This record gives sequence, C-alpha cells and structure tokens, in this order.
Amino acid sequence: MTPDPRFITLPKSFWAFVRLIGQECGYTERGKGEILVPSREQVESRLEKIDVTPESLTCELPEGTAVWDKLAAYFEHRADILHRHVEPSLMDAEAAKEEYESLKKKLKPKCPLPMNKQRGEKKAPAYFTCMINMLIEAAAKGKDCDYDPRALTTVTSNRVPLRTFSRRMDGAFPSVVNPIAVWEIKEYYYTTTFGSRVADGVYETLL
Repeated sequence: MTPDPRFITLPKSFWAFVRLIGQECGYTERGKGEILVPSREQVESRLEKIDVTPESLTCELPEGTAVWDKLAAYFEHRADILHRHVEPSLMDAEAAKEEYESLKKKLKPKCPLPMNKQRGEKKAPAYFTCMINMLIEAAAKGKDCDYDPRALTTVTSNRVPLRTFSRRMDGAFPSVVNPIAVWEIKEYYYTTTFGSRVADGVYETLL
C-alpha cells in the first residue's frame, strides 16, 4: 500500500496517542463488525480515566495542526482503507484454494509448496505462502531465492557482520546473507482468534 502523505512525518508522540486510544476505546464497534472511529467525547472520557489530560488533544503538532484534528483524520482514513480496500481483498480458505490451484496450473512451479500446520480436514497446502512462492519464482526468472530460511538474516560490510536480525524470516531473496528483500507471511483461515499473528505483523512492520 502507498502511505498517505498526511501521516508520514508525524512524531512518535502522535502514534503514542493512536495506540493508547486503540487500547482504551477498542478497535471495532461491538455488534456491527466495523472499524471504530472514536468521537472526541469518547476519547476524552477514556483518557481522563487513565489520568491522561484531555487538554493534550489541543496541543499542536510540528506542522501546526491540532493533535485531535490529525487523530480524527487518521481514524477516518484507517477505517475507510480497511473497509474499502483491505477487506474486499481478503480470502477465506475456499477462495485461497481456488486462486492457489489456478496459479499452480498456470505457472507449473518447481519452488517449495509447503503444507499448513493443521490436522485432519483442515490439513492442506499453505495457500498464501504457496502463492507467494510461485509468484516470486516466476518473477525471479531462475535467480536464486531462499523460500524457507532456517537461519538469521545477516547484513555484512566487507565480509564482516554488520547487523543480524533477531528472528528468522519466512523468505529471502536471493539469500539470508545480504538479501535484497526478506518477507514474513501471516495466513490463517480457520479461526478468528489469531491475535498473536496480527501482533507479530504489527511488531515486524514497526521494525
């Protein structure tokens, strides 16, 4: 996704507000299944309960906009993006299987097509991971790619380690040593209780 320029250069204090409001007000409207766009009254009430002064919402950001005005614009934008662009693109297991089989037939891949970690009826190819692998293989046109790194990613300078990531990634191109790109994949089709995976995704995005 292309970032909205309105929210690119904001200070970390702004994102502290975003996360704190999310924690205190919640992220969805109960019973509606919609992303919550909190009102100023809701936010002020919740902030007072945790001993954060509502007056802080009137402070100005470096660009001269009041904190609350920018927060309100951000919450509206987030809800709109998630409902209009993200949600229609999500696939359930049935849709993912159909797309996976279509790509497999079209691309005739030689790359790894791993299975998921489920058992019984739910055991199947890891559709999203397989689709990513197939598309990368097709785009790489024979170049090396590590589809299942079992090592930490390392960046070197003059053949001396400069940085080593703290966790293993799901893929690296062309390898985990001095990669051009690395990626992490989150897929799960069979339950709505996958908060830890979402938290992982948020954490890695922040990094």
